[in-house]
Amino acid sequence: MDFGLVLQTDPPASRVISLMKRAERNGFSYGWTFDSAVLWQEPFVIYSQILANTTKLTVGPMVTNPGTRTWEVTASTFATLNDMFGNRTVCGIGRGDSAMRVAGRKPNTLARISEAMKVIRALGSGGEADFGDGTVIRFPWIKPGARLPVWMAAYGPKALKMTGEEADGFILQLSDLYLTEYMVKAVKDAAVAVGRDPSEVRICVAAPAYVTEDDSPEALAHARDQCRWFGGMVGNHVADLVAKYGAHSAAVPDELTDYIKARQGYDYSHHGRSGNPDTEFVPDEIVDRFCVIGPVEKHIEKLTALRELGVDQFAVYDMHDAQEATIDAYGTKVIPAVNG
Repeated sequence: MDFGLVLQTDPPASRVISLMKRAERNGFSYGWTFDSAVLWQEPFVIYSQILANTTKLTVGPMVTNPGTRTWEVTASTFATLNDMFGNRTVCGIGRGDSAMRVAGRKPNTLARISEAMKVIRALGSGGEADFGDGTVIRFPWIKPGARLPVWMAAYGPKALKMTGEEADGFILQLSDLYLTEYMVKAVKDAAVAVGRDPSEVRICVAAPAYVTEDDSPEALAHARDQCRWFGGMVGNHVADLVAKYGAHSAAVPDELTDYIKARQGYDYSHHGRSGNPDTEFVPDEIVDRFCVIGPVEKHIEKLTALRELGVDQFAVYDMHDAQEATIDAYGTKVIPAVNG
């Protein structure tokens, strides 16, 4: 199993770069960041420095979207980084929750994501892209051998189906075992239905991880409070699904939707941060299901179970008060045990 580190691009950028270097030293092979231009610093500028200061780390956004960046510029940025550092990027893409809403716009449609994925992947890999009005372009400077995989974030049935049909990878932002099995199956089945080899679709589960010294009530309570923000972030996407399909719909599992009943709203100024006051509605049960918390043994147990469900990568959301300690614990104890 591969391991990734997910960070926000809060200033100073030097700290983001330092944590990514630390992750690579500890056996992580992917470095991801949020991409929300209003809330955080520009990730692609920082990727250049991460790549320059590491040797093997693959970097990319979790996730960009096709609404805040024009597609040819997105593809050119990835392709430039790949030309400089040797095909070490991946394009994570989604509807655009915070990036679009903070700018006063609605998240992108699946049809727009589909079009964007095709254009970005083609251009970033040295091919031609048709913009639909008779304009066909190609980057003349790309060298042979260029490649740009595009991984899609999804929760709902239509998005899962599209991921299996079109994307190079699937990003699932939660680590609940039941929901992971359910959604991975939906993606793989969709791939098979269109004649794809389902093993070609890489599966990435991304969730907060917090390693405690023991499983005492006090230690677990602190870990839960540090990671509760994640249930609120996921709840934004779940609320959209409930608005579209209704509560207790056959299209979306109750195990995903039931917990947002007490959700009151969301202030994006606290997005993705521990202590987010808009996530008090998230119960401990959801934190335990969606995140990976507890002593090292609990992390090894859950990650092994995820691997058995077909997960190729676990990406650690590292937004809490134990960033370095989590990276080090994974490097010295968790990763060797899971991959040993």
